Amino acid sequence: MQRAALFRGGDAQMAAGDLGELLVPYMPTIRVPKSGDRVYKTECAFSYDSPDSEGGLYVCMNTFLGFGREHIERHYRKTGQCVFLHLKRHVIQKVSGASGGALPKRRNAKLFLDLEISSDLNSDDFEYEDEAKLVIFPDHYEISLPNIEELPALVTIACDALLSAKSPYRKQEPDSWEEELQASKHAKTLVQLDNGVRIPPSGWKCSKCDLRENLWLNLTDGSVLCGKWFFDGSGGNGHAMEHYKETGYPLAVKLGTITPDGADVYSFDEEEPVLDPHIAKHLAHFGIDMLQMQVTENGLRDNDIKPRVSEWEVIQEAGVKLKPMYGPGYTGMKNLGNSCYLNAVMQTIFSIPEFQRAYVGNLPRIFDYSPLDPTQDFNTQMAKLGHGLLSGQYSKPPMKSELIEQVMKEEHKPQHNGISPRMFKAFISKGHPEFSSNRQQDAQEFFLHLINLVERNPVGSENPSDVFRFLVEERTQCCQSRKVRYTERVDYIMQLPVAMEAATNKDELIAYELKRREAEAARRPLPELVRAKIPFSACLQAFSEPSNVEDFWSSALQAKSAGVKTSRFASFPEYLVVQIKKFTFGLDWIPKKLDVSIDMPDFLDISHLRARGLQPGEEELPDIAPPIVIPDDPKALDIDESSVMQLAEMGFPLEACRKAVYYTGNLGAEVAFNWIIAHMEEPDFAEPLVIPAFGEVASSGAAALGAVGLDNQPPEEMVAIIISMGFQRNLAIQALKATNNNLERALEWIFSHPDPEEESDPSLDTVDMENNANANILAETGSEGPRIKDGPGRYELFGFISHMGTSTMSGHYVCHLRKEGRWVIYNDLRVCASERPPKDLGYIYFYHRIPS
Repeated sequence: MQRAALFRGGDAQMAAGDLGELLVPYMPTIRVPKSGDRVYKTECAFSYDSPDSEGGLYVCMNTFLGFGREHIERHYRKTGQCVFLHLKRHVIQKVSGASGGALPKRRNAKLFLDLEISSDLNSDDFEYEDEAKLVIFPDHYEISLPNIEELPALVTIACDALLSAKSPYRKQEPDSWEEELQASKHAKTLVQLDNGVRIPPSGWKCSKCDLRENLWLNLTDGSVLCGKWFFDGSGGNGHAMEHYKETGYPLAVKLGTITPDGADVYSFDEEEPVLDPHIAKHLAHFGIDMLQMQVTENGLRDNDIKPRVSEWEVIQEAGVKLKPMYGPGYTGMKNLGNSCYLNAVMQTIFSIPEFQRAYVGNLPRIFDYSPLDPTQDFNTQMAKLGHGLLSGQYSKPPMKSELIEQVMKEEHKPQHNGISPRMFKAFISKGHPEFSSNRQQDAQEFFLHLINLVERNPVGSENPSDVFRFLVEERTQCCQSRKVRYTERVDYIMQLPVAMEAATNKDELIAYELKRREAEAARRPLPELVRAKIPFSACLQAFSEPSNVEDFWSSALQAKSAGVKTSRFASFPEYLVVQIKKFTFGLDWIPKKLDVSIDMPDFLDISHLRARGLQPGEEELPDIAPPIVIPDDPKALDIDESSVMQLAEMGFPLEACRKAVYYTGNLGAEVAFNWIIAHMEEPDFAEPLVIPAFGEVASSGAAALGAVGLDNQPPEEMVAIIISMGFQRNLAIQALKATNNNLERALEWIFSHPDPEEESDPSLDTVDMENNANANILAETGSEGPRIKDGPGRYELFGFISHMGTSTMSGHYVCHLRKEGRWVIYNDLRVCASERPPKDLGYIYFYHRIPS
């Protein structure tokens, strides 16, 4: 214990031999990170503690996992690892010099490379000091670093490698998702020429070639120039890059991306997209007030017209001083670069008691039974996120003295409130072609992706996703024979169509459209926006009306016929999720969004949509499957050429379009478009379609649809398509196996087998166990419980997610939640009391059942 006292004292000196002797027993456990090893030195695996936290972060010298002070003992007990690198960052207010200026930064300010830095630390009033120590458990021996002369060479090399390691979320592939953009080295010192250049709100063109798309504003001299040429023939002539080579002016912002939340900035010198923490100041130099900007189809628009009615202003409640909220349940989430869809969904999910109980209530058990690498366990990451949002540890109001200081200086002292869901996003998006990118995504698709993961990773006897699950009764009628078929399927979302024809302000819309076109033609400011007002009752009526069934095959006629389908609720869920189908495709098949106002009710009664089943006098269609036609020449297989041409007209290679239509079972251009987006980076994307003979497995086809699983599992791509239609995973796999992985026949199989086999697939169980190592440990003994939670169809609104922007591929998400009797807006890191919740502009609404 005398040696322990020496190390804890910190001031005592030990001979190099003593240090070497102390570390000898632990040398076999100390590793030097190799290429490909992930070093988690910025965030705890079980919490959101970091080197910025009061207790700092401990990085295991063997596994390279990081742990906060609260969780380090658990790792030591589980693994027996004793040697850790302790990292601590101190934020210090600078001491003023004799002349009143701040003293220079300390010399060791860059000790922790690749560590996330608050933008507040760019202030001239604050600096940071990094401290690193070796700590040996269980007695907490401490060895200050650097200590090169006294430490064994292996230890010195390992410590240096850990300190200089890059973020584990930054991948080498150029198109892979990076955890977040880094601030440009030019941002703080950027020189802007005082040349009087002012950028108009619209009507831009390249100053060298007159192109009007893909335009970039150089932040040094205000030049507007076109970007690079893209593979599909769009883009530009590269004049922005040529300008940089001539002038050396490093930063440019893409016109059309400037919003109150930021803009796309590129550094020619650093050769990558970057963050510019001073973007508002740099834009203001050229007369652009980013807080007044919105994205339109034609680019930017200066919103000087009153009143402001754009989505960006109304949904974010701009222009109103909102009161910040702090404490448990009021923790914000950092935007990692187009991750607002994830933030909005997860804030809503963890406002639901069933999810709170499943993950935060089970947190000790989940953490104790987590695998040796908790960063790769779904339940651990869900519990971590839930605790981060609900504990209040990362949402604390500033002290009274700090508030006074902020008012006096009109600045903000660095606050480390809010959490950064880097580890959660990296895990939950792993292997997904869209969510693993840094592109904006659809919140509804992410919600279904999350529910799928919850279903596949049980956390106990109660599955929290049960609260969303309901049965849909599909009634299909043959128009010629009048016979019917009733089937049931599982769903999690009620999708309401937008009944545009029912708009109550049609005259105003027509007048606005005429004025808008005139203003665009004359390059004048656009008129005040007029938004279509749609009654909710009209959308509900459109949902309940029969719809035509394309290519309906009537088993009564043994031939194709006209058919109609109606949908009703065979059960009502505990929580009803309602999606307003605002997103659609234009005539050019470019995704777009309907900008509408719908009077969503606070209280909703859909009891009249309860399914009734087979009625007296109705005759059922015979249970006969369509005949299987196998062409003699596989190449003669029918491919919907109209869908192929629609895709080809969008600029995609013809052979790739044929593949997309074939591999998605002729389900239309929209489904094929999603296949193209998911596979366009593959090397054989534009190669000719090769269709295998019947019974064979096409090498290119199998690769295109996804890796074949254990025991010839159906391609994951096909499984995902069926799941996205609302069917369970096991049913999708059964249907594909029964139809030799033919997507169209698999859907017919599902409709003709309303009661699928309950036996689980052994190979599927194997896959699930790989995805959740502690499933059996956490699962309670006894019955699984009810899969369907039925009850009355009366609901009350408690939250909604809103989207700003023109398509799912751009824009911004926020959510509003009703908590403790008031509405609260969650806008990434900002959590405030809502003054005017825009219930009429939401995208996804969350209702809770009203008890009987």
